[in-house]
Amino acid sequence: MVEIGVSVAAKVSEYLVDPVVRPLGYLFNYRTNIEELSEKVEKLRDARDRQQHSVDEAKRNGHEIFDDVPKWLTRADGFIQDASKFLEDEKAARKSCLNGRLMCPNLKTRYQLSRAARKKAGDADQIYGDGLKIQKVAYRPPLQGIRSAPSEALPSRLVALNQVMEALREANINRIGIWGLGGVGKSTLVKQVAQQAAQEKLFDKVVMASVLQTPDYRRIQGELADKLDMKLEEESEEGRAARLHQRMKKEKTILVVLDDLWAEVDLEKIGVPYPAADHHKGCKLLLTSRDKHVLSNEMGTQKDFRVEHLEEDEAWVLFKNKARDTVENPDLQPIAMEVAKECAGLPIAIVTVATALKNKSLPAWRDALQQLRRPTPTNIRGMDAKVYSSLELSYKLLQGDELKSFFLLCAIASTNDINIEDLFYYGMGLGLFRGTNTLEEAKNRIDTLVDNLKASNLLLETFHFGFVRIHDVVRIVAVIIASEEYHVFALQRTTLRKEDWPSMGHELRKITWVSLDQFDCDELPEGLVCPKLEFFGCYPNQNSTMKVPDIFFEGMKQLRVLDFTDMHLPSLPSSLRCLENLRTLCLDGCISRDIPVITELKKLEILTLRYSAIEELPREIAELTHLGLFDLWGSSQLKVIPPHLISSLTRIETLRMGNSFTQWDHMEGKSNACLAELNQLTLLTSLDIKIPDAKLLPEERVFDNLVRFKIFIGDVWLWEESYKTDRILKLSNFDTSLHVVYGMSKLLKRSEDLHLHELCGGTDAVSKLDGEGFPTLKHLKVESSPEI
Repeated sequence: MVEIGVSVAAKVSEYLVDPVVRPLGYLFNYRTNIEELSEKVEKLRDARDRQQHSVDEAKRNGHEIFDDVPKWLTRADGFIQDASKFLEDEKAARKSCLNGRLMCPNLKTRYQLSRAARKKAGDADQIYGDGLKIQKVAYRPPLQGIRSAPSEALPSRLVALNQVMEALREANINRIGIWGLGGVGKSTLVKQVAQQAAQEKLFDKVVMASVLQTPDYRRIQGELADKLDMKLEEESEEGRAARLHQRMKKEKTILVVLDDLWAEVDLEKIGVPYPAADHHKGCKLLLTSRDKHVLSNEMGTQKDFRVEHLEEDEAWVLFKNKARDTVENPDLQPIAMEVAKECAGLPIAIVTVATALKNKSLPAWRDALQQLRRPTPTNIRGMDAKVYSSLELSYKLLQGDELKSFFLLCAIASTNDINIEDLFYYGMGLGLFRGTNTLEEAKNRIDTLVDNLKASNLLLETFHFGFVRIHDVVRIVAVIIASEEYHVFALQRTTLRKEDWPSMGHELRKITWVSLDQFDCDELPEGLVCPKLEFFGCYPNQNSTMKVPDIFFEGMKQLRVLDFTDMHLPSLPSSLRCLENLRTLCLDGCISRDIPVITELKKLEILTLRYSAIEELPREIAELTHLGLFDLWGSSQLKVIPPHLISSLTRIETLRMGNSFTQWDHMEGKSNACLAELNQLTLLTSLDIKIPDAKLLPEERVFDNLVRFKIFIGDVWLWEESYKTDRILKLSNFDTSLHVVYGMSKLLKRSEDLHLHELCGGTDAVSKLDGEGFPTLKHLKVESSPEI
């Protein structure tokens, strides 16, 4: 009975008392409800701003935004706008009630506003909670390959495209080859095939890499990994291959495109599964080569397609697309059509010539036609003679000797992807960049030259920041031009015997540049006399034990650039001291620890010891008073830099010590260099450095003049092989209450890529760093920083 009584009483209270008490609650809690809503609107606004910042950063990084994120932002924006207007109206209503006293005579208005505020506060909680459920605002989309321009989809190429696509659809075909002359359009065709296969979703994944004449397996692996949206962290090629193989086998179907094969390629060494039932049934290979034998006999292709020259009408369409309105001139058009014919239907010739002649005068077109009709070398394997004359013309039409010389330098610098940094070192040593007074000005100049050559279709983009590529056909033509016009001696992928040199005695006296790339040689000869030689680049095959005679350099006293990359020499030749005019010396990968001889090269301006085995820098390096760039990147065994050595190099503009020396002393005069020495380098504008502890930083401002930098503070950071920006700052275990924050303010303001790890100094740590704002910031990463 008691329980029944209690139940009845509860029901009576629910129906009689609550309807009276609840409205009274809205009246008595009026101010509380309004203030609570105001706080929750502000809290939601902060959350909304944080999400918007994350979205903005993701977009700058090229990431795709999840669909629910903009929907939540729109919902939050709408609520904030509505709630803000409500609060403004409430404030106006309150002012009209007894001049804002606590009690308002209009009880009905008071009740309605309080009730609405309570409901809106609940809505704010709901929206805020939904926002917390969004763990990630964006995702990194798979990399898309370089797309071919629609104008290149010519009828004959569409036929070839459809034939290859049909072969890809055949269940029993898993290796397809495309072959033809250099410059005929094989690479363009396979890019279009890859693009269409991806669009039609014939495969779960489509990946592509360029093999080139000398396969760089590490680069090839990297290109394939990029398309798979994965990062290879293994050090060895074998480890990277195993990881890549493992990843590819996870795809049910995958198309692997390997472009520009010159010989058989070991798929296992790359990490590509064999497209057979017992390895990976869903894997198919699409390969290109100049040589059908390479495809069918060595790589075992089941179907091969030849890419032919363009027909005359198609060639003219492509030519007009590249030359634009220039060829519409009725006086010029007949000449232009003749020029197009001379390109013999080869796309590489058509594109480069049309681009070079665009906007030129009628006399220039007539002269071009005459040059194209002159006899040219015809004994170049896999190349039509018309290609040579076309590319030679494009070279001649480059504006100025500086651009022409730089183009030829690109051609002899490497047979694989070309490091723009190496081109910079060489160009500076040779004095190519005229009118530049500082290294920073020269860096800007080289960027301009690279862009000009890309616009002329003589240099190609790569998938790696800081690298460019040159088509092998273009390289061959450029090397021939360099040999004929500038007496450049370039050997690539060959065996050079010691006894071969004397027969070139007369020619050696004329030679200005020598480039020996990917070659085998037991020993360089003695007594070479090359009085005009300015550039000597020697890049032997891996693990070469080539010997260099002690007197080798005695007959090369005009030498300005010497690159002995990966020369495994126990000691440097003593005749190096004869090179009084040497400006650039590259000893990257050098195993020699005995380098005092280089300290006698008083005119040296650029010295690179990247990835060398050196453990201690000789004090005598301080005598290189003209040194403007010192590169020690990757020399991780370097433990000792004598005190005052760095500060004595007062003309240094670029100092690169990434993944290298970190044993900084706290103060000057100890057993090692200290960071305060950087204050003496008043010309320093580019710096790569790792500082294991922020407490090592001096009180003075040491980074104010930097234009380019990669500065890592803290022991947790690892160096990568390449970066996509020139201004990177990483801070770990960094106390923002330290004096050094003020000293780094300009550095923070200029940073494009900022990483913060275990930041401390209170909840306002970021605002302490953000004294002047981050106007150039593109990437921000904050981790393990609970105080923020």
